[in-house]
Amino acid sequence: MTANNIVIMGVAGCGKSHIGQALAAVLGTAFIEGDSFHPPENIALMSAGTPLDDSHRQGWLEALAARLAASRAGSGSVLACSALKRRYRDILRAADPDILFVHLAGSPEQIAPRMQQRSAHFMPSSLLASQFADLEPPAADENALTVNVGEAPEAITQRILDRLSLRSTRQ
Repeated sequence: MTANNIVIMGVAGCGKSHIGQALAAVLGTAFIEGDSFHPPENIALMSAGTPLDDSHRQGWLEALAARLAASRAGSGSVLACSALKRRYRDILRAADPDILFVHLAGSPEQIAPRMQQRSAHFMPSSLLASQFADLEPPAADENALTVNVGEAPEAITQRILDRLSLRSTRQ
Protein backbone atom coordinates (compact mmCIF):
# COMPACT_ATOMS: atom_id res chain seq x y z
CA MET A 1 0.00 0.00 0.00
CA THR A 2 1.10 3.56 -0.57
CA ALA A 3 2.23 6.18 1.91
CA ASN A 4 0.00 8.83 0.37
CA ASN A 5 -2.48 10.93 2.25
CA ILE A 6 -6.16 10.05 2.35
CA VAL A 7 -8.97 12.51 3.06
CA ILE A 8 -12.21 11.10 4.39
CA MET A 9 -14.73 13.73 3.29
CA GLY A 10 -18.44 14.47 3.39
CA VAL A 11 -21.08 16.42 5.23
CA ALA A 12 -21.21 16.64 9.00
CA GLY A 13 -22.37 13.44 10.65
CA CYS A 14 -21.44 11.09 7.79
CA GLY A 15 -18.83 9.21 9.84
CA LYS A 16 -15.56 10.83 8.74
CA SER A 17 -13.86 10.56 12.13
CA HIS A 18 -15.03 7.01 12.80
CA ILE A 19 -13.94 5.69 9.40
CA GLY A 20 -10.76 7.79 9.42
CA GLN A 21 -9.65 6.47 12.80
CA ALA A 22 -10.37 2.88 11.79
CA LEU A 23 -8.52 3.24 8.50
CA ALA A 24 -5.50 4.93 10.11
CA ALA A 25 -5.32 2.12 12.67
CA VAL A 26 -5.29 -0.55 9.95
CA LEU A 27 -2.70 1.36 7.90
CA GLY A 28 -0.57 2.17 10.95
CA THR A 29 -0.50 5.83 10.04
CA ALA A 30 -1.47 9.10 11.68
CA PHE A 31 -5.09 10.17 11.96
CA ILE A 32 -5.73 13.91 11.67
CA GLU A 33 -9.02 15.27 13.02
CA GLY A 34 -9.71 18.24 10.76
CA ASP A 35 -12.14 19.76 13.25
CA SER A 36 -9.29 20.26 15.73
CA PHE A 37 -7.70 22.73 13.30
CA HIS A 38 -10.70 25.10 13.30
CA PRO A 39 -9.92 28.40 15.03
CA PRO A 40 -12.12 29.32 18.01
CA GLU A 41 -14.01 31.85 15.87
CA ASN A 42 -15.15 29.13 13.45
CA ILE A 43 -16.24 26.85 16.27
CA ALA A 44 -18.18 29.70 17.88
CA LEU A 45 -19.98 30.44 14.60
CA MET A 46 -20.93 26.82 14.01
CA SER A 47 -21.93 26.30 17.64
CA ALA A 48 -24.30 29.26 17.27
CA GLY A 49 -25.83 27.68 14.14
CA THR A 50 -24.08 29.97 11.63
CA PRO A 51 -22.66 28.20 8.58
CA LEU A 52 -19.07 28.97 7.64
CA ASP A 53 -18.36 30.71 4.35
CA ASP A 54 -15.28 30.36 2.15
CA SER A 55 -13.39 33.12 3.98
CA HIS A 56 -13.88 31.32 7.31
CA ARG A 57 -12.61 28.08 5.85
CA GLN A 58 -9.54 29.46 4.02
CA GLY A 59 -7.08 29.54 6.94
CA TRP A 60 -8.39 26.21 8.21
CA LEU A 61 -7.84 24.56 4.83
CA GLU A 62 -4.36 26.08 4.53
CA ALA A 63 -3.44 24.66 7.96
CA LEU A 64 -4.70 21.24 6.92
CA ALA A 65 -2.80 21.45 3.63
CA ALA A 66 0.41 22.23 5.53
CA ARG A 67 -0.17 19.20 7.74
CA LEU A 68 -0.78 17.02 4.67
CA ALA A 69 2.41 18.29 3.04
CA ALA A 70 4.36 17.32 6.15
CA SER A 71 2.67 13.90 6.21
CA ARG A 72 3.45 13.32 2.55
CA ALA A 73 7.14 13.64 3.34
CA GLY A 74 6.68 10.89 5.96
CA SER A 75 4.39 7.91 6.12
CA GLY A 76 1.21 9.64 4.98
CA SER A 77 -1.91 10.22 7.03
CA VAL A 78 -5.68 9.92 7.11
CA LEU A 79 -7.49 13.24 7.46
CA ALA A 80 -11.14 13.66 8.41
CA CYS A 81 -12.23 16.87 6.68
CA SER A 82 -15.52 17.90 5.09
CA ALA A 83 -13.78 19.11 1.88
CA LEU A 84 -17.24 19.92 0.57
CA LYS A 85 -16.27 22.00 -2.46
CA ARG A 86 -13.85 21.24 -5.26
CA ARG A 87 -11.90 24.43 -4.53
CA TYR A 88 -11.40 23.19 -0.95
CA ARG A 89 -10.13 19.86 -2.27
CA ASP A 90 -7.86 21.75 -4.67
CA ILE A 91 -6.18 23.46 -1.69
CA LEU A 92 -5.60 20.07 -0.08
CA ARG A 93 -4.52 18.49 -3.38
CA ALA A 94 -1.89 21.20 -3.84
CA ALA A 95 -0.18 19.78 -0.74
CA ASP A 96 -0.25 16.25 -2.15
CA PRO A 97 -1.13 15.73 -5.82
CA ASP A 98 -1.55 11.97 -5.20
CA ILE A 99 -4.10 12.39 -2.41
CA LEU A 100 -7.10 10.06 -2.35
CA PHE A 101 -10.46 11.52 -1.40
CA VAL A 102 -13.02 9.13 0.06
CA HIS A 103 -16.48 10.68 -0.11
CA LEU A 104 -18.83 9.23 2.50
CA ALA A 105 -22.07 9.91 0.66
CA GLY A 106 -25.57 9.71 2.02
CA SER A 107 -28.91 11.41 2.00
CA PRO A 108 -30.11 13.96 4.54
CA GLU A 109 -32.52 11.27 5.77
CA GLN A 110 -29.60 8.91 6.45
CA ILE A 111 -27.37 11.47 8.12
CA ALA A 112 -29.77 13.65 10.15
CA PRO A 113 -30.45 10.93 12.77
CA ARG A 114 -26.70 10.46 13.23
CA MET A 115 -26.22 14.15 13.90
CA GLN A 116 -29.09 14.22 16.36
CA GLN A 117 -27.44 11.40 18.34
CA ARG A 118 -24.14 13.26 18.72
CA SER A 119 -23.77 15.07 22.01
CA ALA A 120 -20.10 16.06 22.16
CA HIS A 121 -19.78 17.95 18.87
CA PHE A 122 -20.05 21.68 18.20
CA MET A 123 -21.85 21.27 14.86
CA PRO A 124 -25.63 21.40 15.41
CA SER A 125 -27.92 19.33 13.22
CA SER A 126 -29.53 22.61 12.10
CA LEU A 127 -26.48 23.15 9.84
CA LEU A 128 -26.90 19.90 7.91
CA ALA A 129 -28.94 21.57 5.15
CA SER A 130 -26.17 24.13 4.60
CA GLN A 131 -23.64 21.29 4.37
CA PHE A 132 -25.66 19.61 1.63
CA ALA A 133 -26.13 22.97 -0.13
CA ASP A 134 -22.33 23.44 -0.24
CA LEU A 135 -21.51 19.85 -1.21
CA GLU A 136 -19.91 19.38 -4.62
CA PRO A 137 -19.32 15.64 -4.93
CA PRO A 138 -15.92 14.74 -6.39
CA ALA A 139 -15.81 14.88 -10.17
CA ALA A 140 -14.59 12.08 -12.43
CA ASP A 141 -11.20 13.77 -12.83
CA GLU A 142 -10.54 13.79 -9.07
CA ASN A 143 -8.82 10.84 -7.42
CA ALA A 144 -11.83 9.84 -5.37
CA LEU A 145 -13.82 6.89 -4.12
CA THR A 146 -17.47 7.36 -3.17
CA VAL A 147 -18.94 5.03 -0.57
CA ASN A 148 -22.52 5.06 0.73
CA VAL A 149 -22.77 5.67 4.47
CA GLY A 150 -25.43 2.97 4.65
CA GLU A 151 -22.70 0.34 4.44
CA ALA A 152 -21.25 -1.06 7.66
CA PRO A 153 -18.11 0.77 8.85
CA GLU A 154 -16.05 -2.40 8.37
CA ALA A 155 -17.24 -2.71 4.77
CA ILE A 156 -16.43 0.95 4.09
CA THR A 157 -12.94 0.52 5.52
CA GLN A 158 -12.40 -2.61 3.44
CA ARG A 159 -13.52 -0.84 0.23
CA ILE A 160 -10.95 1.87 0.90
CA LEU A 161 -8.24 -0.71 1.55
CA ASP A 162 -9.19 -2.49 -1.69
CA ARG A 163 -8.87 0.78 -3.59
CA LEU A 164 -5.46 1.43 -2.03
CA SER A 165 -4.30 -2.06 -2.99
CA LEU A 166 -5.41 -1.53 -6.57
CA ARG A 167 -3.74 1.87 -6.68
CA SER A 168 -0.41 0.57 -5.36
CA THR A 169 -0.29 -2.22 -7.98
CA ARG A 170 -0.70 0.37 -10.75
CA GLN A 171 2.17 2.58 -9.58
